[in-house]
Amino acid sequence: MKKKFCSFWPKADRTRKWPAHCTSAPTQWRHTGHESCKNWIFTAPPKSSSTQFGKELSPDSRNPILRGKYPERRIPHYASPPTYCLLSLRRTNVSRAVAHSTNHSWFFEEVASAKSRVLLLDYDGTIAPFCANRHRAFPYPNVPDLLHRIMSGCATRLIVVSGRAAREVPPLLGMTPGPETWGSHGLERLDRNGRSVETVLSEDAFQVLAKAETRLEREGLQDLIEVKVAGVAVHWRGRRPAEILKIRAAAYRVLEPLALESGLVLSEFDEGIEIRLRSANKGEALQGLLDELDTEVPVAYVGDDTTDEDAFRVLNGRGLTVLVSPKYRFTAAQMWLRPPDELLTFLMDWIRTCRGDV
Repeated sequence: MKKKFCSFWPKADRTRKWPAHCTSAPTQWRHTGHESCKNWIFTAPPKSSSTQFGKELSPDSRNPILRGKYPERRIPHYASPPTYCLLSLRRTNVSRAVAHSTNHSWFFEEVASAKSRVLLLDYDGTIAPFCANRHRAFPYPNVPDLLHRIMSGCATRLIVVSGRAAREVPPLLGMTPGPETWGSHGLERLDRNGRSVETVLSEDAFQVLAKAETRLEREGLQDLIEVKVAGVAVHWRGRRPAEILKIRAAAYRVLEPLALESGLVLSEFDEGIEIRLRSANKGEALQGLLDELDTEVPVAYVGDDTTDEDAFRVLNGRGLTVLVSPKYRFTAAQMWLRPPDELLTFLMDWIRTCRGDV
C-alpha cells in the first residue's frame, strides 16, 4: 500500500513518510516534532470527515488522552498506535493528567507508611476561588478546618505558596496559628509564628520595579497595580473583554521593554501580567526544599496556574503533582482535580491516610 504524506507539513518536508503502523493519512494526525512519539499526535476529527470510524471511547478506555479531551467522539481504528507512542513522553515530564483523574492511591501508600510528610498548596485558584477584589479572596468552605487537622494530626509540614506578598495570605486564611507561607512565588517566607525571612533585592532590580510602577501609573492603571517585594503585577479580573484588551496592551507597552533591558521575567498569569525577579520562581523554591528533605519523605504540590508548572516539573518523579482547575488544560501535573469538591476529597484522603480524624 502506498503511504501518504502528512498534509500539515510544508511541501519541502513531505519526503517524510507515515509510520509503518499507520495504513492511511488522516488529516487529524499532525506532526509534533518529538522523535520519541514518531512525530504524531491526535487532534479532533473534522465534522465532515469521511473516515471509517471505529469503536466509541468508554470511560475505562486505555486511551486517556482521547478520553479526557474528546469523551463523546468516535475515533479512527488506527488511532491507538501513535497515541501509545505519545504516552512514552512521560519521561519528558509531559502530563499524565491528560484525562480526568482522581486516582492517587499509589502516592497515599507512601504517605501512610511515612513518619513525616510535606504538602504544598497554591492559594488563589486552588484552595480559594478567584475574586475580582483580591482582598476578599477567602478559602473555600471547610478548607481552613481541614488544613488545621492536617497540621495538627498528620505529622505534615503544610506550606501555602502564593504569588501574593506573604503577609497577605494569613489574614485571608483566618487560621491561628496559620501554616508556613511562601509569598512572591517562594521568595518571601513566613514561618508558623509569623516570623519572616528577609528578602534581598539588588539596587538595579529595585530601580526597574520602581520604573515599572511609575510608568504603569502614567498609563492610568494605578487601580490595577499590585506592588510586591519581588515584582509588580497588573490585574484585569472582572473587566469587560474590550477593557481587558486595552489594559493588556498598555501593560505590555510598559513592561516588555523593561524586562528586555533588565533580564527580569515577564509572564502572564490567570487574569493578569507580572514583571518579577528570576529568583521569584516556585520551581526553584521547591527544589531548595527538596534538597533539604530526606528522599523518603512524600511530597505533594497542588496548584492551578501556569506559575505552578515550574514546581510540577521539579517534583515529577519525586512526588505527586496535582492540577486544580474547573476545566482541563495541558499541564505537567500528574493529576487533575475539579474544585472544590474533589479538592476537599483529596484533603480528607490525606487526613484518613495519616489516621487523623475527619
